[in-house]
Amino acid sequence: MRYRRAIVRKNIVESFPDNSKREIELVEKNFYRFFTDNILESCKMATISRQEMSRRMKFINCDDLNAVLRKGKSISLYLGHYGNWEWVSSIPLYLEEGVIGAQIYHKLHNDNMNKLILNNRGRMGAVSIEMYKTARYINELASEKKVSIIGFIADQSPRKKDSRYFIPFLNHNVPVLTGTEKITKHYDFEAWFLKMKRVKRGYYEAEFVRMHDNPKSLPDFELTSIYFGMLEEMIKISPEFYLWTHNRFKYAI
Repeated sequence: MRYRRAIVRKNIVESFPDNSKREIELVEKNFYRFFTDNILESCKMATISRQEMSRRMKFINCDDLNAVLRKGKSISLYLGHYGNWEWVSSIPLYLEEGVIGAQIYHKLHNDNMNKLILNNRGRMGAVSIEMYKTARYINELASEKKVSIIGFIADQSPRKKDSRYFIPFLNHNVPVLTGTEKITKHYDFEAWFLKMKRVKRGYYEAEFVRMHDNPKSLPDFELTSIYFGMLEEMIKISPEFYLWTHNRFKYAI
């Protein structure tokens, strides 16, 4: 399978300009192998049991994370299109009772596919929030004093008209979305990063890493810069597990 091969090759070459042609081709080859596995793993979400999911998708540092949640502090969880981000919806299996585990998503144009994805992501207890409803939903949680951990895949590229802030990322100067940072600061959430590792085919480990316990004290865009720095470091270790099919460098300068 060579889905969007030209974009994949361009993204990898530009992100790793010092790599040899052989090294680039190896990353590309390994990416497509993983990409195929990722599709199959995502489909498996429709039938996989909670016990099997817990065996294949392990979360590390849950005690420290839950300690924060027990204190009544909500958390913004930054993650990227790395590893199997769909299986991250199993986080509620590891959370304190009563804590809401939610994720932000883009509604698909195909209604049947959208229903399927939402059903898969909700099987382990996660709540899916449509992007344009994010602020309203979080405001309702805050007014009701409900504790939550909300996942934001924050490495998506904004539209050109919304490209106001740029950050160095993978040898590009890219426009970035800053909505997650604004929400985190406004509602006084803690900020954590999900560092993911593929152990072997069909098995993952994801470590909760505190980015900052008081994001409100940071200058504007500093939290976003920390996130992209941590994401880039993770990608450079095993670049084949990043989603290279998206034209995310389209508006880079």
